[in-house]
Amino acid sequence: MVLARSEVAKPPVRGPGARGKAARTRSRRGSAVRLGLMAVPVAFFALFFAYPVVAIVGRGLKDGGVWQFGRIGEVLSRSDIQDVLWFTLWQALASTALTLLIALPGAYVFARFDFPGKQLLRAVVTVPFVLPTVVVGTAFLALLGRGGFLDDLWGVRLDTTVWATLLAHVFFNYAVVVRTVGGLWSQLDPRQEEAARVLGAGRFAAWRRVTLPALAPAVAAAGLMVFLFTFTSFGVVQILGGPGFSTLEVEIYRQTAQLLALPTAAVLTLVQFAAVGAILAVHAWTVRRRETALRLVDPAQTARRPRGAGQWALLASVLLTVLVLILLPLAILVERSLDLPGGHGLGYYRALASADANSGTFLVAPLEAIGNSLRYALVATAIALVVGGLAAAALTRRAGRLVRGFDALLMLPLGVSAVTVGFGFLITLDKPPLDLRTSWILVPLAQALVGVPFVVRTMLPVLRAVDGRLREAAAVLGASPLRAWREVDLPLVRRALLVAAGFAFAVSLGEFGATVFIARPDNPTLPVAVARLLGRSGDLNYGQAMALSTILMLVCAVSLLLLERIRTDRSGEF
Repeated sequence: MVLARSEVAKPPVRGPGARGKAARTRSRRGSAVRLGLMAVPVAFFALFFAYPVVAIVGRGLKDGGVWQFGRIGEVLSRSDIQDVLWFTLWQALASTALTLLIALPGAYVFARFDFPGKQLLRAVVTVPFVLPTVVVGTAFLALLGRGGFLDDLWGVRLDTTVWATLLAHVFFNYAVVVRTVGGLWSQLDPRQEEAARVLGAGRFAAWRRVTLPALAPAVAAAGLMVFLFTFTSFGVVQILGGPGFSTLEVEIYRQTAQLLALPTAAVLTLVQFAAVGAILAVHAWTVRRRETALRLVDPAQTARRPRGAGQWALLASVLLTVLVLILLPLAILVERSLDLPGGHGLGYYRALASADANSGTFLVAPLEAIGNSLRYALVATAIALVVGGLAAAALTRRAGRLVRGFDALLMLPLGVSAVTVGFGFLITLDKPPLDLRTSWILVPLAQALVGVPFVVRTMLPVLRAVDGRLREAAAVLGASPLRAWREVDLPLVRRALLVAAGFAFAVSLGEFGATVFIARPDNPTLPVAVARLLGRSGDLNYGQAMALSTILMLVCAVSLLLLERIRTDRSGEF
């Protein structure tokens, strides 16, 4: 008997039970793979983040092995601590409101207008975000401080006022709003707002009823991120705030490094930890709303050249804002690094190569801090890529509360006190088998903690966009999970991996809060060297601080410009 082709090719029919068993097997296999991928990141964070933080809190709140939770009430009832908490809260709220007010017009311009030099300008406004906070503080000190640009021009000094801190925070976070809100704004279909206007709504009413509700999750997400960064501000307040202003992070540093008051520092760490956890929870909720509630279009369809005097005036005002708020402080920083007592020149840069000129500040020439920082940042980037890459792969498929909790854990280093982590390294990693207190690897480990969240946030959207059927096809053809990842995922995410490496390198290069505790005097990093120079009087120390800050700024700026050339996600989000 000859069978028809369809009969020969037809696979055996499987019942519902067989299909369900196969699905359960695939689910168990997927869960096992996910747990395996999570093992290294969980171990890394447990050992180098949770353990030092818990150790510091335990040192402060334990007495004779017994927890003394009454110390929490004692510390929080002190008037000086209440002043710190109040200042931390209101300056973060004021910084967030001011940043949104100034940056939202820029978000609109980048989203809806097409003009020459747009991509270069996008890179320029992002430079401050990857600059170390020490450099930001130094730039505004050169602009607003004693002997600064405004002091020389009009006799105005703002370096010991809250306005210097607020303006520096706007400078630092302008790109967060422009890229987060502008990225979504560029993908909103403008025809919806035009339809509302055809139906009789005015321009503002159409924007308020159609566009604003769609933008609300992005505005909330950007505002929460700005609030998080300003709530935990350290380097900017340390340099510009003066003795009268102290955020939680600065106070933790003072109580730990200067007063050795570990109980107070432990309580403040718990307060900051709780606040950051609440902020991240709200931020995750806003991101989920933004991901699921909108229909988006190609950004290329929405951008056009400005029309009419009003739009050209808006573009001009945004360009002026970028010039005054972002470019002017950086230009002043460069100018001050060249401003010698007898005229302009490279004297401060040449002095960086001399250990004799800095015998009271460094054991080595400050110029060696450049090599130290580059080496540390490269190692930290490699660690962040391994840990963050595994974490992103584990999070590729959305799962239950365990995975969501793991996702939140990865973001905590951005908000939890880096000062606490750095000091925790010193008191926990000093015994075998992890006696790393005198090892050079301690600095890259602390820097990698900050780099991992950027790696995860850069790679995760791209990994989730990879068609899972490609992996399944590779598995059917006999490829192991490792080979499937190498042959399918890696070619598709290679550019995202390079972008993640760039961000991790930039933030590692500028990490200050933890590094200030663990960097050895004979191996300072660039941010630590700048802080030490600013902490000593004299024109030579000040000029060298400006020179080192300029070098650090240029390295970060070059890294960012390279990132802009290899970006794959053109939505503009971080």
